[in-house]
Amino acid sequence: MTPSLQTPPPAPSLWRPPSLSLRWWPVFLRNLLVWRKLAVPSLLGNIAEPLMWLVAFGYGMGALVGQIDVGGGRQVPYILFLASGSICMSAMNAASFEALYSAFSRMHVQKTWEGILNAPLRLDDVVLAEMLWAAFKSIFTVTAIMGVMLALGISHSPKLLVAWLVLLAVGLMFSSLALIFNALAKSYDFFTYYFTLVLTPMMFLSGVFFPREQLPPLVRTLSAALPLTNAVELVRPLFMDQWPAQPLRHVLVLALTTIGAFWLALALTRRRFRA
Repeated sequence: MTPSLQTPPPAPSLWRPPSLSLRWWPVFLRNLLVWRKLAVPSLLGNIAEPLMWLVAFGYGMGALVGQIDVGGGRQVPYILFLASGSICMSAMNAASFEALYSAFSRMHVQKTWEGILNAPLRLDDVVLAEMLWAAFKSIFTVTAIMGVMLALGISHSPKLLVAWLVLLAVGLMFSSLALIFNALAKSYDFFTYYFTLVLTPMMFLSGVFFPREQLPPLVRTLSAALPLTNAVELVRPLFMDQWPAQPLRHVLVLALTTIGAFWLALALTRRRFRA
């Protein structure tokens, strides 16, 4: 009698729900221990550019612009308007750089992920650790920038603590979005498309440098759905010692974007490692 042939079980779906555990912590800790050796130059590099934006535009252009109308008949100095938007941009850029270039180096160039996966860890835990690590790097940068803003007297609102928590969520959101492109990339050059076609337009359309009311009506309507716009709409009033006008809507956009982007990034990363 010929033995019966058993069909192999089907491969698990790439889109299955994330299987997460606390095993992400050793991966996070590993990244932290490596980064400690370059913490100071890394921090200086991350805060130098946003501070130059703030000084050049805030004080230079601010002297020409003067006061900015933020609605309700209230006007604020341009440097306060710019600071409350540029700190969101800094969280976006810091999280994106870490989840793109650094994560790609560990995943593809150095093959660190492959070595980690020889331990009793799932790929889901590694991707989660990378997302949390990129968010940590972004909030570390944001905290340093916020300290400089406090020293310059740009804002002393007690609500800055709430803004700090919102900026942590912004870092989580943009690290999740960046991991999608990390999973698709074949080389570092691929990330140029993400910065040129996604982050840069978002930076100019989300009300960071000027009020969105200056945009054409159609563009203004489209920009309202951008993740960075919702981040700015949450953070800017807090810098002005006010509460956001529609906090639940903006928080919902950030939460749904983060969850959806992480799930997509995880599915694409599973496909990459399956191949």
